[in-house]
Order: sequence, then structure tokens, then C-alpha cells
Amino acid sequence: MRKPAGAKPAKKLKAKAGTRARTKAVTKPAEPAMDVAVGRRIRDLRRVRQFSLETVAARTDLSIGFLSQIERGLSSPSLRVLATLADVLGVGIAALFGASPSADGGSDQVVTRGLQRPELKLWRTGVSKQLLSPASTDNKLNLFLVHLEPGGSTGDELYTHDGEEAGLVLDGEMMLTVDSETWSLKTGDSFRFASRRPHRFSNPAQDAKAVVLWVNCVTGA
Repeated sequence: MRKPAGAKPAKKLKAKAGTRARTKAVTKPAEPAMDVAVGRRIRDLRRVRQFSLETVAARTDLSIGFLSQIERGLSSPSLRVLATLADVLGVGIAALFGASPSADGGSDQVVTRGLQRPELKLWRTGVSKQLLSPASTDNKLNLFLVHLEPGGSTGDELYTHDGEEAGLVLDGEMMLTVDSETWSLKTGDSFRFASRRPHRFSNPAQDAKAVVLWVNCVTGA
């Protein structure tokens, strides 16, 4: 019997199928593991403070379902959402880095080694923050190295949170909006503003990263 002209040997089909499977396995993103870690820290902080999901939802205007997804690592929160949650939990955003917080939140660590920096990678938005100061839930002053991928942004919506912040652009360009005014900051430019003022930031470049040394100071009780 003659085989149809379009037929292909079974071995070749299997080989191609195997190649596709291997390609999927190699290219599968690993970033969701970061979502799981961040969600676990948020859940642990909430439990330490004995807050229910209903309480946090009421104070953040976020749905209980969305909060549950964040805690289970099923949703990747934006920096705006994380800042809002940190506010409600009574900590700076740095408390979402590193090990799970203890009940007393204390830490005597003074030095953070370059190869031991905790990182919070908001991979969906192109923003990542490395914590340069020792991680602790009771720290009022925290130092970050912020990396903005090309086109990376905190989003179109302005957001607010407790504290005060300042920074220095080390490399690239950053667009910073505070209230209704927007500035283009380039290497060597710096800034400072109260975090209760609505703000957002982004990297307008489509082919270059931006790196910013960023300081956050929590002023609330």
C-alpha cells in the first residue's frame, strides 16, 4: 500500500513532539516562585498581627478573593498594591523581603553583603528592588537598588503610602510623577518627596535599563 503524500514517518513525529516538550520545559518562566514567596510573607505578617482577610480587604479596598490569590502566589501584585498592603500591616515594603517576619520583628544585623541582597522582583511590571539594608519588620529607614527594565513602570495609576522617600538615578532615565507634575530624571539627578503625595515612576526607554538608588523612610507609628 502506498502512503499518502503528506504522511510523515511516526518516528519523526515523535521526535518533534519530544522537542516541543523539551522546549516548553526550558522556557517555562520561574518568576511565579517569587509571587509565592511574597504571598507567604504577606500572609505571615497578617497572621502575626491577627488580621483576617476581611479586615485587610476592608482597609485596602481590595477584594478578599484577590488578597487570597496574592497570599497563595496565584497573582503577581503591583508595587502600588504591595505598598498599600505594607501600610495596612504597619510595616515598610522592606518587610516583604527576606525571611518570614517574627512576632517581635527585631534584628541586630548591621551589614548586608553584596551577594546576599534580598530581592523583590515584580516581573510583570519590569520593576525589581534589591534591599541593601538589613531586613527587619521594625526598620524605619530602608535602602534599595531599584532596577527598571525598558518600559518598566509602577502603572498608570498614582499611589500613596506612609513615609518619605528620596533617590539618585545611577544609570539610565526615569520618569517621576508626583501629584500633577512629571519630571524626566537622568543619571546624576536626585529627588525627595513625602510618600503621601500621589506618585508613580517608569522607565521611558525601550532599549535600556534604569538603575536608581532609593531610600524609603517609614514615618508612621
